[in-house]
Amino acid sequence: MITRCILGSQSPRRKQLMETMGFPFEVMVSDAEEDFPDTMPVHEVACFLATKKAKVLLPLIPDQTVLVTADSTVICNGKIYNKPENRNEAIQMLTALSGKEHEVITGVWIGNHQKEMSFSDSTFVTFAALNLQEIEFYVDNYKPYDKAGAYGIQDWIGTTSVISIKGSYTNVMGLPTHPVYRILKQYF
Repeated sequence: MITRCILGSQSPRRKQLMETMGFPFEVMVSDAEEDFPDTMPVHEVACFLATKKAKVLLPLIPDQTVLVTADSTVICNGKIYNKPENRNEAIQMLTALSGKEHEVITGVWIGNHQKEMSFSDSTFVTFAALNLQEIEFYVDNYKPYDKAGAYGIQDWIGTTSVISIKGSYTNVMGLPTHPVYRILKQYF
């Protein structure tokens, strides 16, 4: 019988989404490096990183505990955009996404010492064309350095600049809640 759930993420958005689903959980932060092989297909990176985070935390959790880890990537024109390291990189990323459709993939790992599974969910987001002044305003006011693709859909940019979204909104926030909820229900 599972008695505890641990979210292996420091993301306030993932924490909020877990709270909304109603499962009691604690947060434990993984210090796994978010690097991946250059030769890895871009569509596999999110799951790879979620699994990498889980493997660091799994030895630290007790039995009767289920662990959830996740990682999101943004892909545009075959290029992967993870978290920007600084203001200039954030501006470059948003300039690359401006006026284009991109794909947000969130990889999720759920498991414990007895069983584990990983999967990914994909959402397509189209941005309106953004001028440099809008991009700089967003970066300077929202400081999206902890977000893949340098943006949060729940922020100003999502409200003002997302033309369309095909797929799960919560996936773009960082956790595809529908499949996560269905899987976690099996543990409790």
